Amino acid sequence: MTTPTQTTTTVAEVLAELAALEDPKARAINERHGDDHGVNLGKLRALAKRLKPQQELVPGLWSSGNTAARLLALLMCRPKDFSLEELDAMLRESRVPKVQDWLVNYVVKKSRHVEQLRQGWFTDPDPVVASAGWALTSERVVKSPDGLELPALLDTIEAHMRDAPERLQWAMNHTLAQIGIENAQLRARAIDIGERLEVLKDYPTPPNCTSPFAPLWITELVRRKETP
Repeated sequence: MTTPTQTTTTVAEVLAELAALEDPKARAINERHGDDHGVNLGKLRALAKRLKPQQELVPGLWSSGNTAARLLALLMCRPKDFSLEELDAMLRESRVPKVQDWLVNYVVKKSRHVEQLRQGWFTDPDPVVASAGWALTSERVVKSPDGLELPALLDTIEAHMRDAPERLQWAMNHTLAQIGIENAQLRARAIDIGERLEVLKDYPTPPNCTSPFAPLWITELVRRKETP
């Protein structure tokens, strides 16, 4: 990440604004989801909108290690300005779930390096890094499945999803569901794998929401797609 010598706003000023937005109630809610910050996300997005994209602020905000500052940096950055090496390093530093989620969805998916990163992360021994690779694989299953070995993906899911760490398990389950939703030929096998592994079968699901249990998820989404 290159840093111009001048900017209209300083990192210190932005960090001060974030500190002023800190709300103990928001922190308590966020911490229940593993996110260690106390800034309301609506206010964070409003701040990003006001500041507009300023890539020159991103390195300082990110290197602060402050979760709210990192989330703001991801909203203010220009995804195509990052090198592959920078994105890989940022992902490996993103241990907070919300930071990883935003980095993958708001930045990496818009990067010219997305496929190289997907392939590298997919088989990484770090389950948190691997979960990002699986998240990008789910995206490819939906948008550009050509070249993906879908039966082999199901083999891997069948062999490893039940005992995978939580974040990786969730990402693999998402890929399982997307394969079943998007590929009629593999749908029965995807549902069978989900039924036998029972991953997220008992996950509490609010009324009118779709269960993340793959057999129910697949069946419901296919029903919606096929209903006139």
